[in-house]
Amino acid sequence: MRFLVIAGVVACSVSLAAQWPKVPDPAVPRDAQGAVRWDAPAPRRADGKPDLSGLWMRANSAAPRGRGRGGRQGQGGGPAGQAAPAGEAPAAQAPAGQAGRGAAPETGGGPPAGARGGGVSLEPATAPFPFDPAGPPVATFFEAGGNMDGGLPYTPWAAQIRKERMALNARDNPDAMCMPMGFLQFHQQPQPRRIYHMDKVILIEYEANYGLRHIYLDRPLPEQGSVQPTWYGYSVGRWDGDDLVVETNNMRGAEDGPYDGWHDVNGSPYSNGARFTERFRRKSFGQLQVDLTSEDPKAYTRPWTVRVDFRYLPDEEIIEFVCNENQQFRRKIKID
Repeated sequence: MRFLVIAGVVACSVSLAAQWPKVPDPAVPRDAQGAVRWDAPAPRRADGKPDLSGLWMRANSAAPRGRGRGGRQGQGGGPAGQAAPAGEAPAAQAPAGQAGRGAAPETGGGPPAGARGGGVSLEPATAPFPFDPAGPPVATFFEAGGNMDGGLPYTPWAAQIRKERMALNARDNPDAMCMPMGFLQFHQQPQPRRIYHMDKVILIEYEANYGLRHIYLDRPLPEQGSVQPTWYGYSVGRWDGDDLVVETNNMRGAEDGPYDGWHDVNGSPYSNGARFTERFRRKSFGQLQVDLTSEDPKAYTRPWTVRVDFRYLPDEEIIEFVCNENQQFRRKIKID
């Protein structure tokens, strides 16, 4: 049953290629042969800060997997429990960003964390960005702490919620229900997201579940509990050198309903008192990196940080994704 739930999520999530005509963007740096210069410097705005605008795909980071992860046997990058060597990547045919919308949702060469049988392959693997051994663990699609030694540091409250969600085969995952997802689930989706970087606000338009997030650049973060809690919370950004530091609070959490407060497919929860800090870093024209830190004493015994990389997707557009009305997922996989 759990495989069916995951397969349903995947079926509802993966975009079909070549549905829109490609329109070359004259602002994209290209060489004399017209190939995109992925390693070109990041574009900058009038104030000198990196411009985060563009269409971005979730990318791999060549992280090792499977050793000391707190997961099931066989989740690593090779035989059961065996980790892939640091920096070793799955086979790939093109540099990051040159394979259209194909972005593997998991790092390493083995089955996705939490998958049964042979795992679930969402999209073809592409060449990963180099793994940074000095950076935080790389998040994985099914399990936020899949590359974290010992897994996420759950409190008893969070461990019980995750256990209950797993016992239900993760059927209430907001992705399957066409509901707004947590940031890590949105970051990990194989569909693209477009960032609109403006003077006073950044908008992130997710193709997945038609999500829309606001990051305000002209105000302080409100106190927890001082504004109405929402699925995406209240986000404000400030610059630390060339890094955009985004803080978010006042979110709906696992206390608010069965579809609320999901970090990942496997149901790692966050509470409505969680505070997230994301560090957005455009390392080159073709690479965007986000480190997310969760501070949530009700759900975790200590703060933890994971990383997600994105690659630029040139000459394409967001595809309409509407599934909020007449949603048939539960009926089709015979949950109801």
